[in-house]
Parts: sequence; structure tokens; C-alpha cells
Amino acid sequence: MISTQNIRFAYGKGAQFNFPDITAQAGQSLLITGGSGRGKTTLLHILGGLLRPQSGQVLIDGTDLASLSENKLDRFRGSNIGLVLQQAYFVSSLNVLENVVLASWLATGKQATDKAKQLLQELDLTDHLHKLPSQLSIGQQQRVSIARALINQPKLLLADEPTSSLDDENAFRVADMLSHLAKQYGSALVIVTHDQRLKDRFPNQTSL
Repeated sequence: MISTQNIRFAYGKGAQFNFPDITAQAGQSLLITGGSGRGKTTLLHILGGLLRPQSGQVLIDGTDLASLSENKLDRFRGSNIGLVLQQAYFVSSLNVLENVVLASWLATGKQATDKAKQLLQELDLTDHLHKLPSQLSIGQQQRVSIARALINQPKLLLADEPTSSLDDENAFRVADMLSHLAKQYGSALVIVTHDQRLKDRFPNQTSL
């Protein structure tokens, strides 16, 4: 579903990164670990098409991201890639359900309200549909981010430090939910993290 070859990236004359090749199939999870400054978030942004590498190849379901124009890349990302970022970037004036539905409308022009309710129910958020994101705990906000990332049934689900700000109970809960839902929806799941608690949860892993 996703594979990379010889990815290199540099921030001007600053930090330079040579990333290991990775691969993950539909329904498979990959954990990428590494300490601060190793380029974990940079790699995730490259995999999601938010950054373009200086060289190398990112293939998602056979599509080479480098071959896409900016407009086509935006459309491809909306339809094929789900992102769970460290900062949720919710629309503060919209409630939980509306934030998830908005993601479907932006990608497809349709409001997948029933699908959003189903996802939020699976993530144990049914009682919070009409609350504003600011009224939720950090763990609940993270689960809303997961629902939003999955609403368009992406081929690739990317999560950047999804558990770093959570206590043990919620960290393991979110990790298990990500793995379970990726399998359920047939998405390849790539998590980048420095959270050592997740190492026993994901046997398929690599380090930077």
C-alpha cells in the first residue's frame, strides 16, 4: 500500500536526513521510533505529501507522489491519506460531529454524517457528538482526530506522536484503536513516535 525508496530531505543548509526504506501493506501497522531531532515528523509529512523530498520515491497504492501537481496532490491526499497530527487543528466553532463531517465534505463534496456517527460510536464518543472540541479531554480529542482521519476510508493512515501526551491507560487505548481500525478499514497504518510504551504493541517497526 505504501513503500519508499532512498528518501532524502534537508532544511536548507540545516539538518539533513537520509531515511530508511519502509513498506506497509493494507491493514498492516508500522511503528517508526526515534529520539528528538531524528526527523520523525519530517518523514511523516513526506509520506503524507505535505513535504516533497529532495530525492527518492513515495508510492501509495501504486501512485508516485512526485508525479502529482500540487492540486492533484491535494485531491489525492484528501481521498487516500488520513492524518492524525500532534496538533488537532479543529474548527473551534464546530462541534465534534461537524468537525468529522467537514473532513468528508472537503474531500468528496458530500457530508458523510451517518459514517461520522458510526466512527464516533466505535471510538466511544457517542455522548460527545454535540460538544465543542475545547470541552473534551486530550484523550477524547485524540479519538476525534482518529475519526476525522478515517472518515474517507484512506488507503494510508499516518499518526504523529498520537500517544505522547496521554497517560498509560489512554495511550494503550488509542494505540489499540488505531491498529484495530486500520485493519477494519484496510488502511496501512504508520505511526511515528518516541513513546517507548508502544514498542510492545507493534511488532513491525523500524527506528531512525
